[in-house]
Amino acid sequence: MKKFMFLIREDLARLAAMTEAELQEDIAAMTAWAEALAAGGHLLSGEPLEPETRYLRKNHIASDGPFAETRESVSGYFLIQAESLDHAAQLAAGCPSLQEDKIAIEVRPLMIYA
Repeated sequence: MKKFMFLIREDLARLAAMTEAELQEDIAAMTAWAEALAAGGHLLSGEPLEPETRYLRKNHIASDGPFAETRESVSGYFLIQAESLDHAAQLAAGCPSLQEDKIAIEVRPLMIYA
């Protein structure tokens, strides 16, 4: 099997406006989905990320992303294994938060050097 990274992208304003109950509901849904990935032998690891960030270029460090108007950011990741990019995308499509249009998931294959 090949390894893939799911980059979870969310609207930062939506995240900041969520109540504690809404946040816990989203966490429970994502946890259940992650447990299903693990039960299927696909989940290798994953973690949520804090919203604070630094974006670096050679001569520039921005505290809020590459552009001042950035609204969406990577809020977490999953490292999974799947047969192919299409299979990985199929697994990502099962995410309840994706289906509810709360997040976007970028699916990226890991580059493995022999």
